[in-house]
Amino acid sequence: MGIVSAIVFIPFITAVAVVLTPAQKSRFIRWIAAFGTGFHLILSAVLTWQYWHLAGPDLEFMKSALSSKLYFVEQIPWFTSLGIQYFVGVDGISVAMIILTSIVIFTGVMASWNVEERSKEFFALLLVLVTGVFGVFVSFDLFLFFVFYELAVLPMYLLIGVWGTGPKEYSAMKLTLMLMAGSALILVGFLALYHAAGMQTFALTELAKVQYSTGFQNWVFPMIFVGFGVLGALYPFHTWSPDGHSSAPTAVSMLHAGVLMKLGGYGALRMGIYLLPEGAKFWAMFFMALTTVNILYGAFGAVMQKDLKYFTAYSSVSHCGFVLFGLVTLNLLGMKGAVIQMFSHGIMTALFFALIGMVYGRTHTRIIQEMGGLARVMPWLATSFYIAGLASLGLPGLSGFIAESHVFLGGFFGNKWHNPVGMRLLTILATMSIVVTAVYVLRGLAQVFQGPITNPEFENLTDATVSEKIGTGILVLTLAVAGLLPWYLIDLIEGSLMPFVNRLQ
Repeated sequence: MGIVSAIVFIPFITAVAVVLTPAQKSRFIRWIAAFGTGFHLILSAVLTWQYWHLAGPDLEFMKSALSSKLYFVEQIPWFTSLGIQYFVGVDGISVAMIILTSIVIFTGVMASWNVEERSKEFFALLLVLVTGVFGVFVSFDLFLFFVFYELAVLPMYLLIGVWGTGPKEYSAMKLTLMLMAGSALILVGFLALYHAAGMQTFALTELAKVQYSTGFQNWVFPMIFVGFGVLGALYPFHTWSPDGHSSAPTAVSMLHAGVLMKLGGYGALRMGIYLLPEGAKFWAMFFMALTTVNILYGAFGAVMQKDLKYFTAYSSVSHCGFVLFGLVTLNLLGMKGAVIQMFSHGIMTALFFALIGMVYGRTHTRIIQEMGGLARVMPWLATSFYIAGLASLGLPGLSGFIAESHVFLGGFFGNKWHNPVGMRLLTILATMSIVVTAVYVLRGLAQVFQGPITNPEFENLTDATVSEKIGTGILVLTLAVAGLLPWYLIDLIEGSLMPFVNRLQ
């Protein structure tokens, strides 16, 4: 087992350890989950360091390459008669997503420290889910990718249906059915790629060498992009997202919005744009228009929400629109902004949902109008909320500004295949969301935390516990570091994005 396989299976091994622990020892179960995810976070940092050391000399070569160079590759035959293999490795995009997921799952465990109801099953399912996520980010065999993709999606049904709140059965079923419909489109697209290649292999590196006909690409690309777009909250297939967020427990909301929705953008980039560049060029303007609707609809939807979770869920629909918008600009600036936005939004929305869960645990309400003046009794949580909100509206110095500025510049400068006037018009419309985002974020923060305490019962509320401060502190620090030192993240992903751009040429 190499370091990449260790990254994938350490959460699963931790889940097994949790399952083998007697259910009565809930505190010990939490410590197992914390130790396993904490060790995983350290291992992810080691992987990042080693990747920088190995990939640095290859950056010049990658500027003209047509295929991504992979590191720490492991290839083991699996079903040889069908050309299926256990094929894992990483490039810069994978490493960025691994770091994101490691941070979110560790802080999610910290935020779930007080889960008492069936904590054994809860942490086990959470760790199995994240095993699938890591598997997706390192898989370079389409069949293996799809197996891990399904493993990442299916535990959500139980995690929401059992530990959720509100209409949890409805939300869990709606989420599962819509994501399964997206998976069906992805599977058909993968089988079409496999069949048309005529090579009896699912290896992404081999399929990338195939010159698929333009007609083939034009009908397969939208299937793959929409299939992944369902998980990425692509309009009008986003409706599962607000309901799923609102009913999910805190750690599940953090993983759901912070990581799972990024699988949509990641898959659209890796499997759609990379393998089907001509199809991407054919459909880019259509999907750019659709993602512009995403951005504006999500922002205006957030303005109208009275529930903190729905408020953040619609904000996520808008911000995930930036990811897909940046991808279909089909230039380096836009796609770089999309990947940075995946990282930035993942951290930011995980922080939002962690804080909402902590506030709800104390006030027992998520209705914005029922709160007020909470900064007086919970200054740590209020300060963290302010930072998350400022990152959401794109304040310079935080990661959101770096991501959104790249996306907007990519859309404004356009590409050589499409009408620059149309691209600039759509980009200008998308930038209008900045104003709407400022309205709902600043108004929401003021209503919840500013002014006098409106409910006398809130006078004696407590601030964050030690475990909550650790989780939120890591997320806040990550937002600040990514915003103040963005070149580390940019250097990590830029070299790996160059082959995508070169293939579009």
